[in-house]
Order: sequence, then C-alpha cells, then structure tokens
Amino acid sequence: MSRIGRAPIHIPSGVTVTVGADNLVKVKGPKGELSREIHPDMKITVEEGVVTVTRPSDDKMHRSLHGLSRTLINNMVVGVSEGFTKTLEISGVGYRAAKQGKNLNLSLGFSHPVVVEPPEGITFECPSATVITISGINKEVVGQTAAEIRAHREPEPYKGKGIKYAGEHVRRKEGKAGAKGKK
Repeated sequence: MSRIGRAPIHIPSGVTVTVGADNLVKVKGPKGELSREIHPDMKITVEEGVVTVTRPSDDKMHRSLHGLSRTLINNMVVGVSEGFTKTLEISGVGYRAAKQGKNLNLSLGFSHPVVVEPPEGITFECPSATVITISGINKEVVGQTAAEIRAHREPEPYKGKGIKYAGEHVRRKEGKAGAKGKK
C-alpha cells in the first residue's frame, strides 16, 4: 500500500470535513472553506475526527490516485486551519516591490512597472522593498501565483539578479574568460 495514502488525516478542532455525492469533499475551518471533487474510485471515510482514504485495488492508477487523494484532502485541511505562505526575494539594483491597495507593484528594470492583481483568496504583503509574501488557504493557487510573479524576472546566472524563492540557490556562472588581458 501507499505509505502516504495509508496515513490517516487528523482533523483539528474547528475544522469540519464532509464527503458528499461524487466524492465532493468540503472542508470548512476558521480561515475559510474549500471543496474539491476526488476521483470516484477512491473511498473516503470520516470517523471520529479522522479522515481515511482507501483504494479498491492494486492497479497502477489506483495506487497513484491513493496518495494523491490523501494529500489533496490533507492540504485542504491544513489550508483552512493554518493557511499557506510563499516568500519571494528580489535582488538587483533598482528592483523593488510595493503594495498598492490589494495589487502588487513591481519595478524590475523594465520601462514600465509590472502590476500583479491577486487571484481570489490570495493576499500580498511586502515587509520590505525586496521581500514579497504570498498567503492564502489554497496551496495550489499560492504556489501558482508565486511562480507567475517569479516568471516576470527569473534570477539570471551571472549576477543573480531577479526574483527567487526564499531559500532557493541560484547556480552562478563565470563571466567571459580571458577578457582582462586583451587590448
């Protein structure tokens, strides 16, 4: 059996999980409400504050869906109880971020500022001009929004300028070889 799929999901206090028709899982908690349709072959049971996911057979597809289904439900439970955050760091001369209302205003060396509107349920914060914090209850949307912001100016390998994830290591390259001694 899948080690991930076999693990039970403990429901924290203040969170309710309901499984409806067509395996529609609804999770409600202090931070909000999420719902998602899980594959109909997976059997989801909620008993005494624990959610378990079981699969009907050992087919390759059922094995892969088992761990996926459990992880999706777990992410929903964690999202409505604690939430998710991603932190981006900006490096480069003149590169900065500022919050304008709900939107994020980025100066990334282009002739124009880049304005990013947050998707529903996502909030931006700028603790400093070079740090962006993206938070929300849906892990997928938080990660996708962070990736889209990073894509505006990915870190380049020579000087390391651009937007990178907090803790991301940018592999640096050496500049041109032999450029110094020539006249």
